[in-house]
Amino acid sequence: MKITYTKENSLIVNEIFYSIQGESTHAGRPCVFIRLTYCNLRCTYCDTEYAFEEGKEITIETIFKQIQKYNCKLVEITGGEPLLQKNVHSLITLLCDNGYEVLLETGGSIDISDVDQRVKIILDIKCPSSGMSKKNYWKNLSKLKPIDEVKFVICDRNDFKWAVDKILEYNLTKKCTVLMSPVVLDSASLKPSDLAKWILKSQLPVRMQIQLHKIIWGINSRGV
Repeated sequence: MKITYTKENSLIVNEIFYSIQGESTHAGRPCVFIRLTYCNLRCTYCDTEYAFEEGKEITIETIFKQIQKYNCKLVEITGGEPLLQKNVHSLITLLCDNGYEVLLETGGSIDISDVDQRVKIILDIKCPSSGMSKKNYWKNLSKLKPIDEVKFVICDRNDFKWAVDKILEYNLTKKCTVLMSPVVLDSASLKPSDLAKWILKSQLPVRMQIQLHKIIWGINSRGV
């Protein structure tokens, strides 16, 4: 996907909002979210399809000023796929230099080598049911830092077994925190209790998570 800009120091932004962090080890914390436009993946369970194309160009200076209004030092940059926009690194540097704790959620298909080492990366490894598992950039796993996190969205038993194989193959629990979450698709959702049982039986030191923001605001809520 080719992305162009009319301004050198700008990003295509889908939305900026202040809410409760719903995932990762930071769940429950107030957080400012910057959702960037565009994604190179099409996961079967995607809950942010509106970010594929919808957005407007905003200068990084304006983005930073908007973030400052919330008086919150935790910021997550997400998408879409935020690493599709090269200028995201300028925003990251600005935030880190000004004392912000920055989380970057990426779909795992793009090289993370250029991401500022101060950033806490949340790397989403795509399981088979996503339809995108062939897009995983496996070299990223050798670049993970102890402060980073890896996430597996689990749709069924096959996804779980696949994820366990990858965790063991790449020794992921020794590198960083490993998250597992059940997919949320209304009646088609995986029961959290089933995933919990599988995790307990596996005896792997992973962290189960449920999307807290969907419990608080509802499955289809946006910008909260």
